[in-house]
Amino acid sequence: MRFIRTFHGDISPDELGLTYSHEHIVCRPPYWEEQQANDLLLDDKEKSKRDVLDFKNLGGQAIVDATAIDYGRDVQAVKEIAEETGVTFIGTAGFNKSFLWDAAIPDRLKQVTGDYQTYYEWISEKSVNELADFVVKEVEEGLEGTGIPGGQVKFGTGYNRITSLEEKTLRAVARAHHETKAPIHSHTEAGTMGLEQMELLKSEGITLEYMSFGHMDRNPDPFYHEKIAKTGAFLSFDGISKIKYAPESTRIHCILELVRKGYEDQILVSGDTARKSYYKHYDYGLGLENILVKWVPRFIEEADQKGFNGEKLVDKFFVQNPARCFTFKK
Repeated sequence: MRFIRTFHGDISPDELGLTYSHEHIVCRPPYWEEQQANDLLLDDKEKSKRDVLDFKNLGGQAIVDATAIDYGRDVQAVKEIAEETGVTFIGTAGFNKSFLWDAAIPDRLKQVTGDYQTYYEWISEKSVNELADFVVKEVEEGLEGTGIPGGQVKFGTGYNRITSLEEKTLRAVARAHHETKAPIHSHTEAGTMGLEQMELLKSEGITLEYMSFGHMDRNPDPFYHEKIAKTGAFLSFDGISKIKYAPESTRIHCILELVRKGYEDQILVSGDTARKSYYKHYDYGLGLENILVKWVPRFIEEADQKGFNGEKLVDKFFVQNPARCFTFKK
C-alpha cells in the first residue's frame, strides 16, 4: 500500500503533481520571537497565501511545509491556505535543531508537550521512546492535536556537530518511522553532518531510501553529495534564490554532477522560503514564484547546453521524485 499523507488525508502518489519539497508558510518560531527577529516570523496568513497563489498560478500543485513543532508552525492557518487555494500541503512531525530549544514552549502547546517550560526541558526529560510516541501520534492522529496529520517526520542537527539531544530526537524520529512508515527528512545545518546522521540512522535500522537530506546546496561539495546519493537517499537542494550563500551556477553545477553520475532520481528542488524578505508579498522579495519563473528556465538552458534534457530533469525534480520521496510504503 502506497500513499502520500496530506493536510486533507491520504492521496495516491500520482495525484501530488508539481511540488516544492521544502518550504515554510506560516510560522512564528518561539526562539526568533524571543530574539525579536521579525524577518524570521511569517506571521501574516494572507500575505503567505498570496505567494502560494503565485505558485499555483504558475502550475504549482503541492508544497511540503517542513515546519516542525519547535519552529512555531501554525497548522490551522496553513490548512486554511490549502482550502482557499486548492494547493496540496504536506505537514511535518518531529523536531528541528537544538539551538532553538532554549525558547519557551507556547501555552497553546502545553496540552500536547506536557507541563514543561522550554523545549530543552521537554526533550531532556522525555525518553527516546516517549518522544517517538509523540511523533507517531502527530503522524497518525494530527499535528499538535489538530487532527491534521503529518506527512513526514523530521530531525535536525547543528553546524559540524550533533548534540546529545539532537541524537535523541534523531533516534526518536527513526523509531517513529518504523512505526508509521512515514518518510524522513533531516535538517543539516549548512549542509554538514549528513554522513554522521547516516551512521546513527543505520544503527536504528533505517533504510536510507526513505530519507531526504536537506540543505545540500549549502555545502556545494560534489564528493560529499555522491557519498550521500550512493545510499539511495534523496538530496534536497532547497536554497534556490539565496544568492547570499552561493550563485545559482554553483547549485546547478552540483545538481548536474549528480545527474552525470546517475542520481537524477534522487534530487529535490525547493526554496526554504523562511523569511519575510524572501517572500514577494511580505517584503518585496523574490517570492515563491521565482523558482518557476526564473530558475527553471535557466536550469533547462544550462542543462541543455551540457547535453542533458533539461525539461525531463525538471519533471523529475518537481514531480516524479517528490511523488516517490513523500510516499508511505506500508
